[in-house]
Amino acid sequence: MDYLWTPWRYRYVSNPHKDDRCIFCDALTLSDDQSLIVFRGQKNFVLLNRFPYTTGHVMVVPFAHLPDLASCDGETLAEMMLIARRAEQALRATYHPEGFNLGMNVGRCAGAGVTGHLHLHVLPRWTGDTNFMTTVAETRVEPEDLGTTFEKLRRAFQAAANE
Repeated sequence: MDYLWTPWRYRYVSNPHKDDRCIFCDALTLSDDQSLIVFRGQKNFVLLNRFPYTTGHVMVVPFAHLPDLASCDGETLAEMMLIARRAEQALRATYHPEGFNLGMNVGRCAGAGVTGHLHLHVLPRWTGDTNFMTTVAETRVEPEDLGTTFEKLRRAFQAAANE
């Protein structure tokens, strides 16, 4: 059996008292440019992940500070999925990925980096887009800066709205 070690995560998993501030609620107090919000719906918004696994890694987030799916009303959940579909379309048109990962980590023990505020990750994927850098060098290699990604995806979401 092989093991991959991620020692940089130890501080996160061993600290039960993380900062009580919510990055998603804080993002809503800033301009879209500052917070990297590329789209706002009626009940959810989409913003770039500041620590992306791949270029174009976005999150669909309810405006309401809700901890889990059971706390969301049907309209919020329905819109979340419709916006995830729009994110897939915008990412496909912009970056031409071969596939997607969509997922939620609900709760600290499930790997949620932000606990207490539900969010859905949408990641474009390409064959061979993972490499040794994250594991060995604690480094992610991204070919595009967040400002460029932000502008491209904001335009793509606007174009999808006009279709």
